[in-house]
Amino acid sequence: MSLAASALPIHARSYGGDEHGLVYGYLFRPGAEPRPLASAEEALAAIGRVRAQVETDTVIWLHFNLGNARAEAWLRAHAALNEDFFDALHQGSRATRIERDGEAFFAVINDVTFDFTFEVSDVATLWMSVAESLVITARRQPLRSVDRLKHSIGRQVRIESSTALLHHLLRDQADELQKIIRQSTERIDDIEEEMITGVHGKHKTELARMRRLMVRLRRLLTPEPGALARTLARPPAWVDREDRDDLLQASDEFSLVLRDIASLQERIKLMQDEDSAKVAEENNRTLFVLTMVTVLALPINLVAGLLGMNVGGIPLADHPHGFWVVVGVITLCTVALALYAMHRIRAPRQ
Repeated sequence: MSLAASALPIHARSYGGDEHGLVYGYLFRPGAEPRPLASAEEALAAIGRVRAQVETDTVIWLHFNLGNARAEAWLRAHAALNEDFFDALHQGSRATRIERDGEAFFAVINDVTFDFTFEVSDVATLWMSVAESLVITARRQPLRSVDRLKHSIGRQVRIESSTALLHHLLRDQADELQKIIRQSTERIDDIEEEMITGVHGKHKTELARMRRLMVRLRRLLTPEPGALARTLARPPAWVDREDRDDLLQASDEFSLVLRDIASLQERIKLMQDEDSAKVAEENNRTLFVLTMVTVLALPINLVAGLLGMNVGGIPLADHPHGFWVVVGVITLCTVALALYAMHRIRAPRQ
């Protein structure tokens, strides 16, 4: 990195961060504006002052890019994180969760660039450790939620504690989920309107895709409210009542979102059932028409087969009006079958 580039503050550089992978760094003090930390060395000095209790009531937030090979080494050397944090960085499961990790919170938060072709590979994951005075976040791909948090800090949003950062990210994720649900509901409304007007069948694939989408979103983006409630039932000693109430409020918001997703899944299932029923009804009607055509054609096929045999003794073979007699017999039989079929169709079911 050039001297000119290293002189830039972290928040003014690219998404890659500095030579240690530090993308953002901020120091928060009560009643003061957030102060950007210009480098990993400055961040390390600030951590040292906080641990030595030279500075009190201070919160440090460091955001790392794990795409930089030095980032994990720096975190192992200076962040005093439990080994469970680093194990989680390499685990296959990326489901959103929040749990207690000693005297800190550990969280996995997911972010998506949503559209109706959403796949699991579109998810960007944020790993987060929240201690009393130090918040560490790490990611491999840029996340919109972290960018929103950074811009909120730029607008002088007050961060009074480390849990306030966690609450802000959870609230942003709940808002994002609500936005996704709103978009999906609008699309389902359009499909339902078309189905009411008689256009169906062509939406079968789209409904199945949207149902899978709801399952993926529920699995990847929504933390289990019960797990968060259990974690907050015995929080670390440094978490005050106000911060605990804020996190419980975030849990309640996610519970509402979970209910919305479940309602949307049930609505999609009912639409799929209705669509399948209409398709089955059309298939039955088509099969009935084909059966009736076959039955009505039975007399002419039977007579034609009998009269077409090349043997002696065929009746009316020498009669001058034999053809019209046979046509009349076939017509009478066909009309009789048609009347019988119509009677059976119109007869009330017992």
